[in-house]
Amino acid sequence: MAFDFKKAYRQLYLPKDQPEIVTVPPANYIAVRGQGDPNEEGGAYQQAISVLYAIAYTLKMSHKTDHRIEGFFEYVVPPLEGFWWQEGRDGADDSDKAAFHWISVIRLPDFVTPADVAWAAETAARKKKLDCSCAGFLTVDEGLCVQIMHSGPFDAEPETIARMDAWLKQNGYENDFSDSRLHHEIYLSDARKVSPDKWKTVIRHPVRRA
Repeated sequence: MAFDFKKAYRQLYLPKDQPEIVTVPPANYIAVRGQGDPNEEGGAYQQAISVLYAIAYTLKMSHKTDHRIEGFFEYVVPPLEGFWWQEGRDGADDSDKAAFHWISVIRLPDFVTPADVAWAAETAARKKKLDCSCAGFLTVDEGLCVQIMHSGPFDAEPETIARMDAWLKQNGYENDFSDSRLHHEIYLSDARKVSPDKWKTVIRHPVRRA
């Protein structure tokens, strides 16, 4: 049976709908950085997603090519994730989506190296006629965080985040945003197949003891 990150690391991918503190270990990703409204039709964010999945599936199927990855085992491609921020703000103003900066990512198994990602980007670009030069290898060490499962459309996230913030204050924590510690989302639903009221999104924020 193929390795599934969501099942192997349930605490990180399937949290409850109540805030909880977790310590997130370092993880490697394929990453594309950009800026702008994620809802823009054919915009940079949607193009980034196409690139990420093209590379992710090229790596997943690498064992059927001449490219050999040491330690490879079959796995399920993990869900799309994103790190988000707006300049000069700790939180986010959803009414100004054009001001979003983002790093769109898909997690990698530990056996995948930067050289493997570079090979996959070149291979995907050639086979799919897609510019994959924007993608790279990224390691993120999130450390101490608060997270929650958000149910519903993205525009309703501020209500869930307000619950997280209230919980932090009551339990002796505070947000710890910085240039390297960002608002993090993990998208567990296929927006093409599931109605917005049923979307499941993990929301994770960096924290510290107050």
